[in-house]
Amino acid sequence: MKLLFICSRNKWRSRTAEDIFKTSKNYDVRSAGTAESARIKVNEKLLNWADVIFVMERKHKQRLMEKFHSIMSTKEIKVLDIPDEYQYMDKKLVELLTGSVSTYLDKSKSNN
Repeated sequence: MKLLFICSRNKWRSRTAEDIFKTSKNYDVRSAGTAESARIKVNEKLLNWADVIFVMERKHKQRLMEKFHSIMSTKEIKVLDIPDEYQYMDKKLVELLTGSVSTYLDKSKSNN
């Protein structure tokens, strides 16, 4: 399964998520940001590649829907509701990401 994590600048939240989950051999993982200043900017190629898109906040989903509407209408998007108040690999951020994403992935496995 291909997982794409998105935040604003792709420096702290989505990058942390990518680094946590990329060690699993069950997932192919990438991350990107919605802002012009993002380390890696989200684009059509990344969105088409992903099976599931995890966004940190509702505003990220809104931005994707506005800019890439035709692609996003066919994608599964999960809003994690993780605010931009954590540094890269912050212990609390790792806990939040691991808990919320793992819960979704476990549900997804049991539905297959």
